[in-house]
Amino acid sequence: MTATTEETSSRLDSLLLLLMDQLESLQEKRGSFNALIEQGWFSLSKARYSMGNKCVSALQYGHEMAPLVYVKSSSLNKGQIEFCIERQHLKLPEETLPVEVIGPKEEGVRRRKTAQKIEEKNDVALPEQAPHNNEKSESETKAKSQYQDPLRWFGVLVPQTLKQAQSSFKEVIKLAADIATLQTQIEATRAEFRTLLEQKQNLQKQRDI
Repeated sequence: MTATTEETSSRLDSLLLLLMDQLESLQEKRGSFNALIEQGWFSLSKARYSMGNKCVSALQYGHEMAPLVYVKSSSLNKGQIEFCIERQHLKLPEETLPVEVIGPKEEGVRRRKTAQKIEEKNDVALPEQAPHNNEKSESETKAKSQYQDPLRWFGVLVPQTLKQAQSSFKEVIKLAADIATLQTQIEATRAEFRTLLEQKQNLQKQRDI
């Protein structure tokens, strides 16, 4: 069923109002985005002033870094894409380390009968302990690098301004995803508006003929 000129005009009016609301929201989010970036850099400069310029720089970055924030995208209707932020929960290094058992094992004490058997058992057990220790140390290093708070790179006691800078940049990441999602919505609204506008023009031409 072909849409009439009145229906097309009504849809164009609603799309125009929606587009104006989206543009207004985009302007507000961009303003907040710029303000948070300025606040983050200002707090970072104050932290450098209090701790020293060399104490807050790229030289303190971790040797191995893992992302704590992931950006996921999902396709919506009419070519729209939604971006969402997924954060990894920070864990203390002590929580990720494997539990170590201190003291001799009961099984080794019960089976101990002669000195010859002890030597044979040690000869078999020693080669197996080395890769186990190496594997455990690698897992500990990986756990510490993956779940360490970036603030710990700059020391245990950090100024409040450095924490404020971190929180500002966290909000910036969230706003960046919202802005990207809103921009795809605006493009979809504009594309639909142009299509309906061409349909309206064609209907008017057919009516004039």
